Amino acid sequence: MSAMLVRAPGVYRPQPDTWLLARAMTEAALPPGTRVLDACTGTGALAIHAARTGAAAVTAVDLSRTAVASAWLNSRLRGVRLELLCGDVTRVVAGRTFDVIVANPPYVPSDDPAASRRSARAWDAGRYGRSVLDPLCVMMPRLLDIGGTALIVHSALSGPTTSLGQLRDGGLKATVVARTMIPFGPVLARRSGWLCDRGLIRPGQQHEELVVIRADRTR
Repeated sequence: MSAMLVRAPGVYRPQPDTWLLARAMTEAALPPGTRVLDACTGTGALAIHAARTGAAAVTAVDLSRTAVASAWLNSRLRGVRLELLCGDVTRVVAGRTFDVIVANPPYVPSDDPAASRRSARAWDAGRYGRSVLDPLCVMMPRLLDIGGTALIVHSALSGPTTSLGQLRDGGLKATVVARTMIPFGPVLARRSGWLCDRGLIRPGQQHEELVVIRADRTR
């Protein structure tokens, strides 16, 4: 997957979580001809990857208009056809089902009451980092067709056990299929004191673990 993608200001830059999820998609050996949803698409990196690896149709959704515009331009530059939708993913695709869902949602814990501001919307996700993860995990069983698979990436700081529990409560088979450790980026480095005070990291910790959760709807 090419890292050279057009990105408007404020749009999430593809980085280790993007590449970890893309690798998990490849390793999952998802069948060709599938209908794929890329939730929180950003630059469209994962949607383009899905289209290039055999998906029959790819729907890419983002709350940000500039992200959707970036994904549109990147898909056009690569000759890839995407269905692009702007809005809250739990609303704009309600009532539809997909064979494969990939999601790299905002998941960074934040103590900033103005975290919904446009400049931070691509990563900030409330006090527990779950303002997008919670509704997405709860809705996942309704979004997946029978036999479908979802792959979700987020930080271990944002409660993988909670995600697994929500997905399993919805009747999905869910497990962690990939992990990696990465250094804190600028956002987490600035918040390390607050994260430590909350008991989310150890004193002096400068690395976070990323996880990919796979959820399958078997019935």
